[in-house]
Amino acid sequence: MTEPAPTPSKDTRALVRVLDRHEVTVVLDVGANVGQYARRLRQGGWSGRIVSFEPLPAVHAGLTAAAAGDPAWEVPAPLALGDRDGELTLNISAESDMSSALPFRPEMAELLDSAGYRGTAVVPLRRLDGVFPAHVRDGDRPFLKIDTQGFEPAVLDGAQAVLDRLVGLQMELALVPVYEGEIVWQAMIAQLAGLGFEPVLFIPGYFNRRTARLMSMDGIFIRRDLLDPLGG
Repeated sequence: MTEPAPTPSKDTRALVRVLDRHEVTVVLDVGANVGQYARRLRQGGWSGRIVSFEPLPAVHAGLTAAAAGDPAWEVPAPLALGDRDGELTLNISAESDMSSALPFRPEMAELLDSAGYRGTAVVPLRRLDGVFPAHVRDGDRPFLKIDTQGFEPAVLDGAQAVLDRLVGLQMELALVPVYEGEIVWQAMIAQLAGLGFEPVLFIPGYFNRRTARLMSMDGIFIRRDLLDPLGG
């Protein structure tokens, strides 16, 4: 007997509504891990193309398996996205979705059980604007999702030449910085405003029960010139 499909959350339905409202045709999923984000989009009923980037080979295998059987979900070879072409050393966490190019802040050891690294991996690094033509077609309306554990500004820097092609983007915003050098949410929203993107939706992220405090949230931003002056 076939298991019923999971019911999408209110936040997922809202996100899919944003994608549909702005006629997004392809989502560039940077920092895909094992495909959690793409699966949520599918659960929410979004059927457009997804291109998922994941740098860690061991995690990449799970991502490839998740995408199997979905012809509109593409998984390139293991690759990190950043502000240059070359290689990147990633710190590997016991929880793979906490692995980062940045070190944990020392005080996180008391707040997060996963705030420690068990090794490193050197992975290929490319600028997004360099790989963009291979995955975005003429006439596409692309949307960029970045979840790279504090490395988001570097991904943005490597997308400078194609920012004007993006309909919008989604980015993890730190209310409480977890990594050394991580930019806090107010500064990131201001930076995106300077690039011409305005927030249309916020989705709560990790809630720390020890401190009873929300640590992060996702911000969904749309290019300012595509927004209705009445808020649509």
